[in-house]
This record gives sequence, structure tokens and C-alpha cells, in this order.
Amino acid sequence: MAGRGTIALLALAMAACSQPQPASDPVDAAVAAMERGDPLGAEIALRRQLDRGTAREELAAYLGEAELLQGDLVAARAWLGGGQFSPGTRARGFRILGRLEMREGNLAAAGAAFDRALRIAPDDPRLWSDIGRLRYLGGEQAQAIAASERAVELAPRNAEALHLRGQLVRDAHGMEAALPWFEAALEVEPANVDLLADNAATLGELGRAPEMLAQVREMAGLAPRDPRVLLYQAVLAARAGEFGLARDLLARGGSARRIDAAARLTGAVVDLETGNPASAAQVLDRLLREQPDNRRVRQLLVRALHLAGNNRELVYRFAAAARAEDADRYLVQTVGRAYEALGEREQAAPFLERAAAPMPDSPVLLASGRPGGPLALGEAPSGIETQAYIRAALADGRSAQAMAAARSFLDRFPGSADARSLAGDVHLAAGRPREAIESYRAAAAIRRPWPLARRMLAAHAAIDDRAGAEWLLANQLASEPANREALALAARLAFEDDWLDGAEALLRRALALGGAQDPGLLSLSARTAARAGRQEEARELAMRAFRLQRRHRGARAALVQVLRGDGAPAQAAVEALASAP
Repeated sequence: MAGRGTIALLALAMAACSQPQPASDPVDAAVAAMERGDPLGAEIALRRQLDRGTAREELAAYLGEAELLQGDLVAARAWLGGGQFSPGTRARGFRILGRLEMREGNLAAAGAAFDRALRIAPDDPRLWSDIGRLRYLGGEQAQAIAASERAVELAPRNAEALHLRGQLVRDAHGMEAALPWFEAALEVEPANVDLLADNAATLGELGRAPEMLAQVREMAGLAPRDPRVLLYQAVLAARAGEFGLARDLLARGGSARRIDAAARLTGAVVDLETGNPASAAQVLDRLLREQPDNRRVRQLLVRALHLAGNNRELVYRFAAAARAEDADRYLVQTVGRAYEALGEREQAAPFLERAAAPMPDSPVLLASGRPGGPLALGEAPSGIETQAYIRAALADGRSAQAMAAARSFLDRFPGSADARSLAGDVHLAAGRPREAIESYRAAAAIRRPWPLARRMLAAHAAIDDRAGAEWLLANQLASEPANREALALAARLAFEDDWLDGAEALLRRALALGGAQDPGLLSLSARTAARAGRQEEARELAMRAFRLQRRHRGARAALVQVLRGDGAPAQAAVEALASAP
């Protein structure tokens, strides 16, 4: 009987399998194709339905989306621009139209399209995600965060909503805080290449190279022609010191390298490390013209020109910047050495003396690489123009005009992190650090890059709030563990608190991240080792710092301290060594 029952069940199952299955809806199949990354297949299926007599209004939203996903904006507008959608597809159609307008930079038109979609589908999480991205692009970053929160509230398992939330959390709270959001989104859509790319980049910034590589390999399996695959592989190779491999990977990227700033920057770094500074300088020069306020690019260009022996061009282009109050030590020192190489010792001396002096603990007002001309009445200047004007006004002592411009900009864009940060700059320059901290905190709740954190540290120092500064540094290092400047500042605070284990751990990481040629870091390392009773190590570190830059005051002071601790027999000899040219 048991056997007969089993046979009967099998017969029923086979009969069920033999029944004809309902055909899947062709439009649903096309949507599924788009969601798995095949917009061309979706377009072919949709056009087939059009040929079979399906009304244009029924398919316009989907065909417009398929064209948009393929990057054909003209064809997408042909389907979407008229707004002729069937009642069942109107919300989707206007949402995709908004995406098209946003892609073309028509933010007001995008907002109008999203508003029409919102009236039809107020609880669509994808629409709220799109609204969040639009608000972010339009400088309404606080409102963008609210929109992203609304999207996640409506659909806690929607990958698009989780992805946007992760991106905004990364801006405000750092890399580590963003990872759970990206991981949650990948649980929903494990084959989403954009998600994998964001997750990989975040892991890379956290120094988790093996995990980044695993994500990149998944990307390669899903989208082998995605230019980010080769770029991320090149970044991993360069960070591992495999510069030849990095160059080969970038070369395989072809046209992607020419149009992608990150790829061009990576290529320039590889050229620098493999002895091609002239080639690196050409790329970096173009990048700096595109991003004149990018100080990292400027520093790399200065290095490339110096290594290539283009000292005349170096001093012509960067001597004025090196004289500015906000110039970093590397720029000042390199300009001085360039003058020396040109045989102009009198010109070199002020730069070399300044490079040897202790740099200011508190940041100064950053000069802009853009002109800071007057703002005409009645105009609505951009954020870049306003920033340049405010910095120029503060540099000239016109704090009232700077404050007026900052308030006007904040009134126009109350949700903008840049507007809040600029207001903090004006307060700090005017000697109102508490008001500056309030503005900076509002900006940091949206986005907290290191330059903002550095100014926040200055404001905390101005009111002697050491606990606030230490908390801020700890949070910054949690999100940017490879930030050498933050590591150095945290190490100094730990040293001053007599927490030697913490100071040494921070200094070791800073030295490993390229600080081995920094006399300031080596000097602090020497003082820390000496305080811990390791005199031989302290002497070696102090001598390394001194040999790197004999005029560096910190290096001299550390060497004197270590030699005194060794019980050097002749104080005069110690002083003579420390003051040697």
C-alpha cells in the first residue's frame, strides 16, 4: 500500500507538471530583464509588443526606461518627453522622466516630473530615493537625508533605498557606518553591480583589501566590461606596490582612463612611482585645471614637476601658493628646493626656513584656487562663487561682508552642508568658536570630510575643549583609518596625555602610511620612545628626523632631548650637532 501511495503521488506530480503553465506577461518579463541588467533585451521584447499592437502609451514608460539605462538620452526623451502614459504607467513614466531630466542636469524639470509622480504614487520607495538624489544634487542635502529615510521606512528591504541611505550615511558618519547599509542592500540584490562597486570602494578606503578584491571579482563575473572593475583592480595593485600590474590594468581600461578622474589620478600615481614624472605631470595638470581647489592633486603635481626637474615651471606656478598662510609644509619645502636647484639661494631661504619651523596647530582660512570677485546685487551666485568670495573677504578683513554672504547663501540653501560649513568658517574667523562649532556640527550631520573636521578641531581648541577634540578625532579615524594627518594629531594628544601605548600605535600606522619621511612624525616617535625608556630606538628615530631636515625645529629639539637623556658628556657638542646646517 505504501508503494501504491508513492506511485500515486508521483503520478499526480507528473500530471501537474504536464499541465500548460500560464505565459508570463511580456511587460513583466521586460521589467525583470531591466532589473537584472539587460535593458537591451527588455527593449527588444517591448518593441515586439509594440509591433503586435500594444498601445504606445502602455509601453512608453518602459521603453523610455530601457533607453535611459542604455545611455541613449535622445531616444529616452522621444518616449518620455511628451508625458503620454497610460493610467497604470503614469507614476513610473514621470519618475523615469525625472531621472532623465536629472541626468541631463535639468534639476527644476526633474523636480516637476517627480512631483507629478508623487501625486500618483506617494508611497513609492524608488520615487523617494530619486527625490533624495535630486535634493542632494540641488544642495538640499538635509532634505535628501529625510527623503532617504522615508524611502527606507516605506520599504526596509528595497535595495535602491538602502543603497542611497548607505551613501548618505557614509558622507556624514564615515565608511564603517555605511557598510551595514550596503550589505543589507546586497542581501536583497546580490547581483547589483553599482552596489558591489560602492561596497568595494568603501572597503578599500577602510584598508580591507582582501574583502574589496572579493567584491571586485564578483563585479567582474557579473559585468566584465564595467570600467570600474579594471580601475579597482589597478587601485588594489598600486596599494600593494605592484605598479607595473596597475599600469597594465589601467591601459586595458582604454577610453575609461581618459574620461574618469579617479582612473586618471591612479594612472598619474603609478607613473610617479614607476619613474615617469613628466607623464604624471601632464595628467595632473589637466586634473588640477578641472579641480583647482583639489589640494591632493596640487601636491602630486608639485611632486611630479620636482621629480621631472621642471623647477622653473614649479616656482612660476606655485611660489605664490607656497607663500600663502595656509600652504602645507611639503609645498613650501619643495618650492624652496626648486629655487635652490635653480641656484637662487636668496629666494630659497625664506621657504626653507618656514618649512623647518613648526606648522601652526590650528588651521587657517583656506585660499581658493578660483577668483573671488564681487557678487553683484540681485544675482544668485553659485556655491563655488560664494565660497571664493567669502574666503577673499575674510582674507581682506571684510568680516561683515563675508557674514552677509554666508547668511544669504544659507537662507537660499538651508539644507546644504556647504552653506552651513561656510557659516562656521565666518564665525571661526570672527573669533566666535562656539557659534562655529554649532554650524560645523550641522554641516557634519550631512557630510564630514577631513577639512571640515580639521576646522572643527580648531574651534574646539579655541574654547579649550580637549574632550570634544579627542571624540571628534576618534570618530574621524573610525571612518578614515588611513588619514595620516588625523593619526598624527591623535598621536600627539595621546602623548600629551601620557598614553604611550596609544601614541605608539597611532604613530606606527602613520609612519607605515607614508610618514616615514616626515621629520615631525619621526621626532614625535623619538620623544615617545624616549619617554617609554627605549633610548636606543629614540636616538635612531631622532637622528633619522634630523638627517631628513636639519633645519626642522622639532627634529632638533627631539635630538637634543634624546642626547641629553643619554647623558652626553659635552652640552656644547649636543647644541652644535642640533644647530648644524
